[in-house]
Amino acid sequence: MSSGTSEEEQARTITLEAFADTIVPGEKRSPTDRAVAGAAEGGGAVAAGAIELLELPGTGLAPDLPNFATALNAHAETYAAEQDLALDGSVPPFVSLSFAHRTELVRRLTAIAHPERPLWVLLALFCNMAYDTGAHRHTAEAMADGHPGLTAMGFGKPDTDGLWRFSDFTYGRRLANSHPHTTASGSPA
Repeated sequence: MSSGTSEEEQARTITLEAFADTIVPGEKRSPTDRAVAGAAEGGGAVAAGAIELLELPGTGLAPDLPNFATALNAHAETYAAEQDLALDGSVPPFVSLSFAHRTELVRRLTAIAHPERPLWVLLALFCNMAYDTGAHRHTAEAMADGHPGLTAMGFGKPDTDGLWRFSDFTYGRRLANSHPHTTASGSPA
């Protein structure tokens, strides 16, 4: 976060990072990282760019991200009170929860019976999308940068010309020949 970012924006960002990290956990970015719990090795949703994806206008979520963070923190306060947990006031309530408690709260928010379930599932899907596809980035650039999700899945790198070609056919045999008017870039004529 830049030094020009307001405290409110920083709180929103680390709350959403903590949510994304609960969906696809990763390793801490530094020993003092509070948003990423460090519950898994390698990069998770945060390292994969979940916040960048959520903030894209095309997702339709960007204007409501402050509301998501506010609601998530309110749910965290209620959960902490129910569990008799003391929250650290130096970070937002959801960030203050341990990874196990974050996971339980997200499980409750995404449960079939929860009235806000569609909203939390939608947010979780975008966090997964950032990790699974790097949807906010050009695939070749993401691969060149070592995108954690694509790398973990063993996604192949493009050829030197930036195009993907596969020497082995998925079903062990060629299923069809390319159309005779297919362009050199692989586009239909």
